Amino acid sequence: MQLNLDQRVFAVTGAAQGIGAAIVESLVAEGAIVAAIDIDADGLSRLEMLQGVTCHSGDLGSPDSAHAICKEIIDQHGHVDGLVTAAGGVRGQIGRPLEEITPADWQAIFAANVDAAMWCAQGFAPAMKQRGWGRIVTISSGAGLKPSLTGIQAYASAKHALVGLTRQLALELGPAGITVNSVAPGFVLSNPSTERQWQAFGAERQAQIVNSIHTRRLGRAEDIADAVTFLCSDKAGWITGQILQVDGGHA
Repeated sequence: MQLNLDQRVFAVTGAAQGIGAAIVESLVAEGAIVAAIDIDADGLSRLEMLQGVTCHSGDLGSPDSAHAICKEIIDQHGHVDGLVTAAGGVRGQIGRPLEEITPADWQAIFAANVDAAMWCAQGFAPAMKQRGWGRIVTISSGAGLKPSLTGIQAYASAKHALVGLTRQLALELGPAGITVNSVAPGFVLSNPSTERQWQAFGAERQAQIVNSIHTRRLGRAEDIADAVTFLCSDKAGWITGQILQVDGGHA
């Protein structure tokens, strides 16, 4: 199957490392032009060497900042065909009892995982509507469908909210030719944060997790990027409002 994305322009958030960086590389390999976005400007530097990639840094949790970046990208490329929202994560937090969670803890995770996706979709959707074609793919999580292995209340809640946003946008934007889907990864060792989480589980819990996966291995960033690239292609034109679990089969 050829997923020809020649000259399609995609914006990818959370692009500096891990799953986001793998998505950038996968889209470029299929011929796409990619605007890579991350709050970590230094982390984006390694992507600058990829042909067809432009780098853009800023805080997507703020609507004004997110909209400014969206405008910058549209002005630079002339149009945008799709958006992949890989920004998110646990923002350095670990699982703690409910009583210890502060408003700042809660809001930081929602800003990164839900607000950023909302404001970027709002910023890019009008350009997709004008062309009558578009793809939005959010990166949710198995934690958006059931309790989170991390034990972080805000993370599970934010990923559930992102699933809801995905389905609502699919309903709203479908008549304009824009599909909206989500990829829900299982446990993927893709960045320092997930590596720390994995080490914190300890050997016994690690073995339990691997043995609960049908394929008996953890995920790779490339596993997620492959699914996203398919959903961004013409081959996925009649798939929308779906949550694709890419988790190796999880009992």
